[in-house]
Amino acid sequence: MDWRNQTSITEFILVGFGNLHELQIPFFLVIYIVTMAGNILIIALVVADQYLHTLMYFFQGNLSCLETCYSSTILPRMLAGLLTGDRTISFIERITQLYIFGSMVSVECCLLSAMSYYQYLAICKPLYYAVLMNGSVSFHLAAGLWVSGFLACTITTSWISQIIYCGPNEIDHFFCDFTPVTKLSCSDTRLMTLVIFLFTYILTLPPFLLTLASYMCNITTIHRIPSTAGRQKAFSTCSSHLIVVTIFYGTLIIVYLLPDTDTLRDLNKVFSLFYTVLTPLANPLIYSLRNKEVKETLRKAANEAMNFITNSKLFCIQLLHTAIKSR
Repeated sequence: MDWRNQTSITEFILVGFGNLHELQIPFFLVIYIVTMAGNILIIALVVADQYLHTLMYFFQGNLSCLETCYSSTILPRMLAGLLTGDRTISFIERITQLYIFGSMVSVECCLLSAMSYYQYLAICKPLYYAVLMNGSVSFHLAAGLWVSGFLACTITTSWISQIIYCGPNEIDHFFCDFTPVTKLSCSDTRLMTLVIFLFTYILTLPPFLLTLASYMCNITTIHRIPSTAGRQKAFSTCSSHLIVVTIFYGTLIIVYLLPDTDTLRDLNKVFSLFYTVLTPLANPLIYSLRNKEVKETLRKAANEAMNFITNSKLFCIQLLHTAIKSR
């Protein structure tokens, strides 16, 4: 059958996780609210408090900004479909979600790797750290990561926007991902699939290996710390970071780089939850909210908020009292 003679499909249906709406809606709604609150809180603290204007929190602020955009690309559209029952998504919405999602994943892969290298320099090479990781270098590094992530996804998304769909139009996923979208096409997508695989390989495997090597070096150095309390605290921090990045990179590798078998195809939606939903939820806690400086800044902000509320109440009471006396 010649696909050029078929009618092109312009609307698609996101299948999602089935019909258990009463369970999915509160689950994903709570996750989205907590994710947004945690990441926006980190951004606000890093911007507002001058004591957090350091290189470490500069990268963590970038990560929280990325996670905010990342979660807002997938979860609101998914929740809208669950609440209204309308799971259709237009061509423009599909391409937009695909582009932003792909760009955010690409940037996060590189950003987590850069953060791990920063921690490696701070722990293992403190003298080099002072020279290499200054404000100018960090700014240009972060800008380069954002630009490269969006540029890489621009190429693949522009290519995908040109392919033809003849039917069916059901995307067996909870968002517009590259693999299920290209499988619906009646165009020849073999070359495009190969290019996507190569981009995924470059943006996933080398950063993961660099991250893994950095944390292994950090853990080795931490074991030499004479203080038991300091060693346990540093090891706890590095191990928690390593667990999160391993889950993030590991599920990405399973979904995009392993052979497309029937067993993995059924599990891909579950694995996708880890790097699209759970990682943005965990990152604020793992990377920022456990830090002493962030806790102190949060405590000061809470105290200032309570003082402001108390002063506002007193002002209102005095104003009311004055108004009563004037009568």
